[in-house]
Formats: sequence, C-alpha cells, structure tokens
Amino acid sequence: MNTQHTDQSGARRATVTTPADNQILITREFAAPRHLVYRASTEPALIRRWYHANRAEFRSIEVDLRVGGAWRYEMTAHNGFEFSFHGEYREIVPDEHVVSTEIYSGVPDAEAINSLTLTEKDGRTFMEILVTHQSKEYRDAHLASGMEDGMQDALDLLESLARSL
Repeated sequence: MNTQHTDQSGARRATVTTPADNQILITREFAAPRHLVYRASTEPALIRRWYHANRAEFRSIEVDLRVGGAWRYEMTAHNGFEFSFHGEYREIVPDEHVVSTEIYSGVPDAEAINSLTLTEKDGRTFMEILVTHQSKEYRDAHLASGMEDGMQDALDLLESLARSL
C-alpha cells in the first residue's frame, strides 16, 4: 500500500505506506522548524488546537511527557460519539524522537506502538510516524477505520499551528 495525497493547491500531504504486515508508516514534510513541530506535538494546550482534525471536541487531555509517563486524549465527535486514546511514553529525545504506546477506547486490547521521528533540513521538518500493531488484522482495521482522512486534516492543522508559533 502506498497512498499519496495533495491538497487543493497541489501541495503534498502525508504519505501512508505499510512496510510490514503489522505496520503503518506515515511520512510528511512541514514548512516549519523541527522544534516547533515537536512543541505543537507535545504541549497539551497546543495539541488541543490540531489533534481534533475539526471533527471532534476535546473533553480532556493529559500529557506527562517523561519516560514512563502517561498520556490520554478524551474527545467527543461532532456526531456525539465519545472516544479516547491513551498510552505511555517509552522513549523521549526532545525535538527528535518519541516512542509511546497507544490504545484506542474502541479496541482496548489492541495496543500499538507509535514511533515519531522528526528531522530538519533548511528549516523544514520531515516527520515519520511508524505505527506497529500487534497483528495484521489490527493494522488493517486501523487503516479501514477512516483514520487517514482525519489524520491528513490534523497534520494540516499541526503545520499551520507550528508555523504560527
């Protein structure tokens, strides 16, 4: 699988590939420096401004950004559906790399590992998010959930926010 998207202006959006039977790799370039993309990705007040992808409202957000610390996002979709994500931070290299677990409330037994890597060149940030699921079935269910449309919109909001900081 390899999907590439462009927005209405033709700018390249995130690319989604499946490098292994249980993995999803999301890559995207941002017109913002790495430290600002990292900041917008890790500070609760800033996460509230983009993660919803204009499809939900946050009910609560908790971020204990340290190895062994927990995170939790609770939201209500515009159609009234309530859901949450939570996990634990396993590795943190400020401005560069974060590894965390992620559990979606709708599938509480399916813990995934998210590995976020940020690199910078000429003031632009290259993001890689490798999502490793416990099985191909969980990965395929994740892909079939419609996550990609929301993720694309969320990453657009993230870029806009990072550029404004």
